Amino acid sequence: SDSSNSVSFTLNRNFILSTSDATMFHVATDSTNFERIMQEAKKAVNAIACHPQEPFVAVGSHCGLLKVWEYKQTQYIVSRIFTEAGIQCLSYDPEGCFLAAGFTDGSVYILDAISLQSICEAFQFSQSPVTHISFSHDSKYLATADEDYSVTVYKRVLQNGSRCWEHLAGLDSHYKPIRGILFGVHPGSNEPRLLSLGEDRQLVEYDLNRSIKDHLVVTHRDRLEQAAVPLCFTWYPQLSTESFLLTANSCYKMKLYNTMTKVCRKTLLGPTYGSPLEKMQILPRTSCADPQRHYLVFITKDKVGLQMLPVDGNPHKSSASICHPDGASDFAISHDGRYIFTAGGKERTFMKWKVNLQALDAAAFLGGEDLIPFYSLLDGGREGKFFRELEDYFYYVQLCRQGIDTLEKRQVSTHIPLEEIPSVMRAIGFYPSEEEIEEMINEVRFSKHVDTGEEVTKIDLGDFIKLYTNHRPALGLSMKTIQGAFQVLGYDNKKGDKVIDRGDFLSLLQCRGE
Repeated sequence: SDSSNSVSFTLNRNFILSTSDATMFHVATDSTNFERIMQEAKKAVNAIACHPQEPFVAVGSHCGLLKVWEYKQTQYIVSRIFTEAGIQCLSYDPEGCFLAAGFTDGSVYILDAISLQSICEAFQFSQSPVTHISFSHDSKYLATADEDYSVTVYKRVLQNGSRCWEHLAGLDSHYKPIRGILFGVHPGSNEPRLLSLGEDRQLVEYDLNRSIKDHLVVTHRDRLEQAAVPLCFTWYPQLSTESFLLTANSCYKMKLYNTMTKVCRKTLLGPTYGSPLEKMQILPRTSCADPQRHYLVFITKDKVGLQMLPVDGNPHKSSASICHPDGASDFAISHDGRYIFTAGGKERTFMKWKVNLQALDAAAFLGGEDLIPFYSLLDGGREGKFFRELEDYFYYVQLCRQGIDTLEKRQVSTHIPLEEIPSVMRAIGFYPSEEEIEEMINEVRFSKHVDTGEEVTKIDLGDFIKLYTNHRPALGLSMKTIQGAFQVLGYDNKKGDKVIDRGDFLSLLQCRGE
């Protein structure tokens, strides 16, 4: 009652009092006793992680509150408050012994997964908030990424007979924000491999074996995109003999890259739900699920969704629901693949979602099979003017190949040579860059190479439609994009308008187009 407008009231029984900073008290009327019964996050909830074996979910907030819940019965287990800084990211190790936390002041804590007590002294090797944190599959390494575009690696070592953690090395490996760090396993051995992906379009792979104290060795640095920005990546399940990395970019495209050569093997239309994919993970298999079926969980700016694998550009193979209208900051999947947890950032909430795979399977089935879903992506569909025009171009290409004026008997087929793909694409209004053309042709040419060892030299109409719907801009080409390009290329005239000389423009297109 320190304010002038305090209120006095008489109560005959005990009451619950809730405060503006997410605390609840049980107040007894017969004495001055009050008991704190609940304390929740006062600030943004950005960090969430699921235990790899037990039904536990850990949630961290910017106010420094770390809380662990048992999610099947929704029971509170244990909590710890860090007063020094806010929690930005969390990760359990694969064995479920440790819980690593990255903080807004750049510090990293490694905690006991059950008691939340610190295993060792906190590490302070970053000057900015730690945005990503992850353990290797064998729990020997821990990697973090921060807002200063650097990757830091910690190693588990034996000291006086007990296992503890030490700082190995760090590196400013990107020049734009890091979108993800990913541990994997080297093919042919059980050694961990580490990759990081940044908005600078660089995929960087590190050599942990050759890295020594304060020197993190980079083995490969590959540029993934030309115009789009990669936003997230994950290991693709082994659905064929070839191993892939799956990425999602700012233009709603998903791409498959060979894990060794980092060559783009396929470009596909991803889920289009108002904003591009921000994060994604492969759904762990449930005990009752079909072992041949795989699914991907993703979040966009405000939605959580599921995507059936393999990704093929079929729009009926994914679904999404709004989870946090103000923006989802992170998500975690239960170890049995039955539940997804989403963190709501500034909303200070987290949500539990039950996975219903049958509903998605039914939606995909009702969407049609083979080419039916892809016809619906064409302007006017299977019976439309656009489709008939595309057929005409296919036959016209065959006429041109045999010579327009020839009097010989015409050889009509349902295929066209791969070299003609760019001209048909341009004829129907899609103008790919030279790099995109190369990716398209290679995608078809080597589509059967791993299985049969043979190269494909021609493409039929059905495969061409799939290629077109997967590669063309997902939302079409807007006037705003074209105006933006001229803002960059043009120069101001005396009236203050953006103009460009025709000769300069042609020279730019011909010499610096890519």
